[in-house]
Formats: sequence, structure tokens, C-alpha cells
Amino acid sequence: MSANSNNNGRAYEYVIINKLCDYIRQFRSAHILDNSSLQAASKAYMDTPKKLKEILCVSADAAVSRLYDVEPLVFEGDDELELLIQKDEKGEEGDVRDILIIRSEIGWEIGLSIKHNHFAIKHSRLSPTIDFGEKWYGVRCSDTYWTEINAVFEKLTPYINRKDKWNQVAQKMDQIYVPILNAFMKELNCVYMQDSTICKRFVEFLLGTSDFYKVISIDAKRITEIQGYNFHGQLNRSGKRKATISVPLVKLPDEIYHIGFKKNSKTTIEIAMNNGWSFSFRLHNADKIVAKTVKFDIQFIGVPVVLTLDCTWAT
Repeated sequence: MSANSNNNGRAYEYVIINKLCDYIRQFRSAHILDNSSLQAASKAYMDTPKKLKEILCVSADAAVSRLYDVEPLVFEGDDELELLIQKDEKGEEGDVRDILIIRSEIGWEIGLSIKHNHFAIKHSRLSPTIDFGEKWYGVRCSDTYWTEINAVFEKLTPYINRKDKWNQVAQKMDQIYVPILNAFMKELNCVYMQDSTICKRFVEFLLGTSDFYKVISIDAKRITEIQGYNFHGQLNRSGKRKATISVPLVKLPDEIYHIGFKKNSKTTIEIAMNNGWSFSFRLHNADKIVAKTVKFDIQFIGVPVVLTLDCTWAT
């Protein structure tokens, strides 16, 4: 993700949390917790051009009131409701929720993942020091994986010493990307053959172990889309009143059907699982200057039936 896209995303988080707090206060007491993430989002918003600020506000307005239809516990009670923006490090740990809505007194919370004009799930890295197996699904990568991956990254040493750019790497696709992806797929396949429960943990790393709503601003269509990912039954709980819109439970996978290269691609692999889950993993260099790290752009190809609300912007 570019620095500009990242700043726009932070600015959108700032708008959403403030609009949400204002809306909730029509029904009950609520406040926003001040932390470094809120301050970073505030700065990003202040640096945002006026026209984009207006777009973000209209987009947020279209979405926040729909929460009333799905989450009664947000809008009732005499306790103090808290909202906070989580630190980016939580995403690296597998928690994709950007904003938390918390009622500490009853031990309850829900989260929102905020996206501005993009649908990427995650941007995870591979390197000679990142044990993706341990980090993603709790099984350390094998010695075979480390041998193969280190041999590939070692080819980059001369380019790093010269401070070359990635576009100067000879046969980058065949010499770097394809061997890295082959090592990644081989490792994933080997672990899956021994322990099929990694499928569930794999998806939980990508989407989080906590249920959440994804809020996506699609500026070109003037729509804010809300998707409900309800794996564990944490969303849509009734309080004094029942939700007017039901959020279906989503079943996590326990089988891998296919792992392989996307047709005619040397940068992208596809992973298909049961229960309707499939993903694309596009490998790319993380920075302009060569370094011993690459990054995945992970996107959905297929997803089970989830709640999807299209919130049309006011004219």
C-alpha cells in the first residue's frame, strides 16, 4: 500500500470513529479513547485535501447508522461505551479490526475493519528471518523451507550491496519470485498433509480470530459497503431489543482443494479451500530499493455468503 493510500485509510478511520461516536451519543453515553493511533489518524485527516475530507464524511455518514440495525448492544445500556483505534501492530498479529467498540462493564466488544477504495485482506511479508508458518498457523517452518528460501534471497546480496532498484534485478520473476512462491506452496502443502486444522488457523490469521464488520468506502460508486464476518457468533447479539437485520454465521475451512500458480502468472498463486474460501497471493517487492524481503498482496477470489449492506451516499 502506498503512503498516500495509507494516509487516506487513517483519515477515514478518524472520520468513522468520530461520526460513530456522535451517532451513538444520540442513544447513550460514549467517548473515544485517546491514544497514539487516534493522534496519527487525526494528523492524517488534517493533512487530507478538503475535497477528500468531504467524500470521507459523506461515506461515513452513509454507514454509521446501519450499525443500529445489526448491533443492539451498541445502543443500549447505562454504562460508558468506549471507542478506540487499534495500533497497526495488531494487524500483524492477526487482528484486522481497526476500530473497537467496547462495553467493559459487560465484557463485550465488536470491531470494524476500515478500508478506503481497496479490498486487500492483508500485506504480509516473507524474508529469510520471518517464520510465516509459526506466525500464520502456529507451526514452525521446516529446515527444507529455510534452505530453499535462504538460497533465493542470497541471490539479492550483490544488488543490495550496490543499492540497486528492484527493476535492475536480472530475471526477477524466474530467479526470485517463482522460487519463493514454490517454497511457500511446498511448505504449506507439507504442513497441511500432516495437520488439516491449519486451514482454520490460516484463515483466522488473514481475517482475525475475532468477528468483525468490514467497512469499505467505494468512492467511484458512491457506496459504503458493510460486510459481516461472523465466525464465532460474536456479532449480532440481541440485547433488550433484537437486531432487525440478521448476520449469518460463516463456517471456516478445514480442507485445501488447490494450491498453485494463477494461469499465465509468475507472481500470483491461488489457494482454494472448502466452505467457499479462496484467495490470491500476489508477490511483489516491498520497496523500490532491493532488500531481502518481499510482500504479498492478499485478496479474496471467493468468500462464503456473508452479510453485505450497500449504503448509498446522500446526494
